[in-house]
Amino acid sequence: MKKQAGVPKGARAAMAAEALARAVAAGNSGDLSEAERIVRDVLAKNPQHLEALQLLGALLMGQKRPREAVAPLEEAARRSPNPELETHLAIALREIGRTDEALAWFYRAIERQPAYARAFQELGNLLRAMRSYVEAETVLKRGLEAAPTVAEFSLALGGVYLDRADSPGAKVAFARALSIVPGNADALVGFGIALQYEGDFVRAAERFRRVLARDPGHHRARMNLGYCLIELGQQDEGIACLRAAVQAAPHNYGTALRMLIGAGRGRFWLNRSAAAACLGFNVKP
Repeated sequence: MKKQAGVPKGARAAMAAEALARAVAAGNSGDLSEAERIVRDVLAKNPQHLEALQLLGALLMGQKRPREAVAPLEEAARRSPNPELETHLAIALREIGRTDEALAWFYRAIERQPAYARAFQELGNLLRAMRSYVEAETVLKRGLEAAPTVAEFSLALGGVYLDRADSPGAKVAFARALSIVPGNADALVGFGIALQYEGDFVRAAERFRRVLARDPGHHRARMNLGYCLIELGQQDEGIACLRAAVQAAPHNYGTALRMLIGAGRGRFWLNRSAAAACLGFNVKP
């Protein structure tokens, strides 16, 4: 530690605290580079300043520089074990592809008391992305027990159940999310997809329409509505929904094409190019 000559320890601590307050203010106003400069100046005088290490890591993550964020976050987490720090470190490690290390820190974080809800949420989502559905369900249920009013746990659990084609479980999870946040678009869409899996296209379409009434730009809801309408024999209206979603967001093309071709009651397509042209895309047969 570089001591400031003639400055008492208490005064140095007060100066560091004042500097970090300025850094936080700069960060909150959007000037992340100035905030980083201030924090690095504090660390130049005291490389082990815990709050400065944590703040530097957060600022680097805010600038999408997770590789640089790992070192200060890891130093802070090792010196002051707490679930928030460990979770932020795990997120940084996950972002740079160091998945095994991220998992280890996430698992460490969820064993802390009091429970830190975000640790369970982030770990559950990572496990789901890895298709470790049983482990994801276990972690998310623990998170739900720790934070029963956090709708994200029910939403994530609903997604896990959809991934496992467990539509009854998904409906329960999304209904719980809706009881916490009535009208939540993700929960309505998830519930609709679960009904769609069960072949209940009328009730599924009703969920998607409720979402679109509030947010006409919700492309997932529009595509799923289109699929349901095709299955209900309303082919022109269904294709129009799929086409509108693709025109508004071309990255939806692949999903819309699969829905169009895969609909059980839809038109029989001799080749993909004809279906693609129906959606407004011209591709080689």
